[in-house]
Amino acid sequence: MNKFLLFLLILLQSSAWAEPAGGELYEQHCAICHGADGKGGVGVPLALESFLESVSDEYLSKTIHVGRPGRVMPSFAELSENEINAIVQHIRGWSKKKAPVYSSQPISGDKEEGSRLYQQKCASCHGVDAQGGTGTGVTFSRPRDLAIIAPALANHGFLQSASDEMIKQTLLHGRKETPMISFIEQGVTERQIDHIVAYLRSLQGHATKKTEGKALPAYLKYESEEDIEATLAALKKAAVGANFRIIREQYLEDGYVEKGKEDKKKIILYFCNFNMLNKALAIDPRVGLFLPCRVTLIEKDNKVSMITINPAAMSQRFNNDELNKICEEMSVLYEEILEEAAL
Repeated sequence: MNKFLLFLLILLQSSAWAEPAGGELYEQHCAICHGADGKGGVGVPLALESFLESVSDEYLSKTIHVGRPGRVMPSFAELSENEINAIVQHIRGWSKKKAPVYSSQPISGDKEEGSRLYQQKCASCHGVDAQGGTGTGVTFSRPRDLAIIAPALANHGFLQSASDEMIKQTLLHGRKETPMISFIEQGVTERQIDHIVAYLRSLQGHATKKTEGKALPAYLKYESEEDIEATLAALKKAAVGANFRIIREQYLEDGYVEKGKEDKKKIILYFCNFNMLNKALAIDPRVGLFLPCRVTLIEKDNKVSMITINPAAMSQRFNNDELNKICEEMSVLYEEILEEAAL
């Protein structure tokens, strides 16, 4: 074989076998939510010493693979096992201690007694149905003195990732720098903790799983037979009638062409229901990407098109079931306003 071809073959094989760079993969897939240094943001802080001391590599790997359906953390099932392992090792690099290894054996306990204890000791943070705290890790949507929002325990992703022993050890010792306290220090016995673990495991068959929502149009569009001035006036009236406040109107080309030369047949109207906006921001501040409400009006061929983003479609990208509900309500309101303005 030609020496050059042999060298090229070895080079290609070496490239194929090269280990994926965990830091690069983390930066690409994780840093935007968990922070470049792992100190959190929308996602939980991963670099907390008490967190890394209490979670196994298996837990981290499974969490990355399955995510948390309906709870902001998406699934990265498209990543290979080697890529996920590389990310896990990068995260593990923030701790000087070795990863704990937990037994996969189930813990025996009385789930009925565990349910009673859960309501008494856990529900105030994790929710009466273990659905987790409200909001995301972004400060605006949680009290500033909390490092994280209490996770959803009745969640397919969590229960698939966490072993009984890991849950028990977390309850036993708590996690410093988070609201998760040590139950032993609060006078709860180890046997009572077993009961709580048994109760949480019993939720697995009813846990929140990923549901495939129907494909929604990215934008809403209605047409008016009136000219742009009449349509704009009708749109303002319909928005005010739906308890929205008009913020401003501007030409679509404002700032892109010389002032006074904007196309007068292309206008954006901004309006807002501040109660709804604040409620949405408190659930997930990322809605600021498409709120407050704005409708673009374009007159062409004696018709005016009214176009706005579909909040329900945007919300599906954020993996937050609570946000989906309010965004679905917004979409219905948008359609009612546009339909009334088009009449």
